[in-house]
Amino acid sequence: MKVREIMTADVVTARPDTPVNDIAKLMSDRGVTGIPVVDEARRVIGIITELDMIVRNMRLEMPAFIQILDLARIPLEMPGHYRSRLKHMLGTRAADIMTQEVVTVSPDDEVESLAETMVKRRLNPVPVVESGVLVGIVSRADLIRMMAHELGAEG
Repeated sequence: MKVREIMTADVVTARPDTPVNDIAKLMSDRGVTGIPVVDEARRVIGIITELDMIVRNMRLEMPAFIQILDLARIPLEMPGHYRSRLKHMLGTRAADIMTQEVVTVSPDDEVESLAETMVKRRLNPVPVVESGVLVGIVSRADLIRMMAHELGAEG
């Protein structure tokens, strides 16, 4: 079975300047687990998932370091990591909180390959892109619906 057979074609999207509050409302109202962030040409430039939104409600952890006597502090994380976490937690626009490295699939990919990617990389949802343009999205719920349909047809 191909991804195009189970994907949702009517994708809820955001723009980089969409306010985070609007994204939360969209996710809640439409019952979606993630929203791709697209540019003017509908190219996927990021994604915001439930996890990205939930992280905003966590306590900010201060950078870890090792103190060597009174002489020096050696950071245990990259210098920009703390700044990035802070921006993510306090950001007000989609561009501030989105994951920029988005894993996408083609509508012609096999569902089995998609499922393997989703499980191994813990992804949900996954945008479907054709010729660089967003054409759909697949969530775990879509896979479960497919399974239920197949089981119903067999029984």
